Amino acid sequence: MGVVAVTGSAGGIGGAIRRRIEGAGHRVIGVDVRDAEVIADLASADGRIAACAMVVEQAAGPLDGLVVAAGIGGSTSAPPSTVARINYFGSAQILAGLRDTLAEGELRAAVAISSNSASVVPIGDPAFIEACLADDEEQAAALADGLDGETVYANGKLALARKVRHLAAEWAPHLRVNAVCPGVILTGLTAAALEHPVTGPAIKSFPVPLDRWGDPEDIAEAVWFLLSAQSKWTTGSVLFVDGGTDALLGPDRL
Repeated sequence: MGVVAVTGSAGGIGGAIRRRIEGAGHRVIGVDVRDAEVIADLASADGRIAACAMVVEQAAGPLDGLVVAAGIGGSTSAPPSTVARINYFGSAQILAGLRDTLAEGELRAAVAISSNSASVVPIGDPAFIEACLADDEEQAAALADGLDGETVYANGKLALARKVRHLAAEWAPHLRVNAVCPGVILTGLTAAALEHPVTGPAIKSFPVPLDRWGDPEDIAEAVWFLLSAQSKWTTGSVLFVDGGTDALLGPDRL
């Protein structure tokens, strides 16, 4: 039995990922602001450092896998800078902070949860994405507060997918890292977004060729595939699990 850390494990997509990993016989160390083995605020650098230290302590040995799924929506009441701090930096810095212990494990794989909005929403300000990838959190936060929350959410998720692509070569051959881009998933976060006067209609207008919105379990299955030995020759991939929305809206992107 291995040990896998999952951020955002208290509910929604993170909760489903947790259940899938436990169902495969692994122990999960959950990281969240509530109902988790590690209680941490990933909106701050100090919170991320503390979270990594507590995960290492609780693993009491190698970490076999890592999933960074914690995030908040762009339509939340939090300022856009907080969306950037949690969704991008809260994922990128956890990946960096747990890299060494992950390299000693069995699965030696990490998965980041991005979003299909990364390819659907226009880039609001390239400087924001560039600041994220340069690990300049304060600059990214300042730029984020000049944008609307939904743009920061989508562009932050785009930056995270690009970060995974950058890390793939850097971490090879010792570690694998991939990203999953969910479409509209029926979670509490989505339910709140559907009530937003702007975001709600936008979500409802998204076409889905497979003719349904997703369940958290759909994402959990994709994440488990990328963690498991079934994908042992896969790294740097960005997997869209969105019922075909990305393919429909951008069939010629590749």
